[in-house]
Amino acid sequence: MTTTALPTALKEIKDEFLALEVPDRLQLLLEFSNELPELPERYRDHPNLFERVIECQSPVFIFVEVGDDDIVQLHATAPRESPTTRGFASILAQGLAGLTADEVIAVPDDYPQELGLSQAVSPLRVRGMTALLGRTKHQVTLKRHS
Repeated sequence: MTTTALPTALKEIKDEFLALEVPDRLQLLLEFSNELPELPERYRDHPNLFERVIECQSPVFIFVEVGDDDIVQLHATAPRESPTTRGFASILAQGLAGLTADEVIAVPDDYPQELGLSQAVSPLRVRGMTALLGRTKHQVTLKRHS
């Protein structure tokens, strides 16, 4: 268990998952998959900006913006045919939205394991979400120093 306080949105998402029985957690993950934010128009024709998260079984690509105000925006794409992966990307895109770079970097690396999905999805899928978070934090670190 981590001792770092979770940002509000991520804590609410975690609490929402843990309040449910295991089969219902998978359903909630699928609901998140339908809520993955669309890419901003300015990025739709620039796939070269996105980094593939190779640890995910499905083709997932992410791009992180760190604004002049140090606020982070995570943009992600994942195929609709991969609802679990889309759900994970959506959780992170929604949960990290509006956080500062320091807050994103401070998110515990084991946050994906804290959602209580290990009995609902394969360990490989949970590792994919962990990789999504890790790559996001890496991009934030690089972009704030560039």
